[in-house]
This record gives sequence, C-alpha cells and structure tokens, in this order.
Amino acid sequence: MELNKKVENVKSRADLIKFIHHLRMDLQTNKDEWENITLEDFLEAMDAWVNDIEGYYVNSNQSVPKQPSWKTIADILYASSMYE
Repeated sequence: MELNKKVENVKSRADLIKFIHHLRMDLQTNKDEWENITLEDFLEAMDAWVNDIEGYYVNSNQSVPKQPSWKTIADILYASSMYE
C-alpha cells in the first residue's frame, strides 16, 4: 500500500507508530523519490507545511482540524517528506 493510502488509515497511536515505520522504510528504499531527505530539509518543509496546514485541508475538501489528531501528525510527517 502506498504511503498516501496508509496515512488515511491513521486513527490511533498504534496506527501512527506503524505509519512512522512505513515512512522510514520508504525513505530507505525510495530515497530518490523523496524531496526532503536530510533532517534540515525535512524540518524546514515541516515548518512550512504546518504554517500552510489550513490551505491543504481546504484544497483537499477536508475540514481544518481544530485539535490535532494522530492522523494530523501523520499528515505532517508525510507532507514533510515532499513539501517544498
């Protein structure tokens, strides 16, 4: 299953732990497909994406979370791998 599908299944702490494992495995096997492979680039993208988080949810026809959930954390981590 692709990471974008796995992120949709994150509903609990246990799901987030599994997702983080899959994210790390994906980095190891598909590094050339990641935009942000260094910690510095990853954190820079995370900073930018969290600042624009409302735009993501609005543009994807989702309600903007009032309180972060386990899925919100997974969204942030997944987006940080590719956000520019």
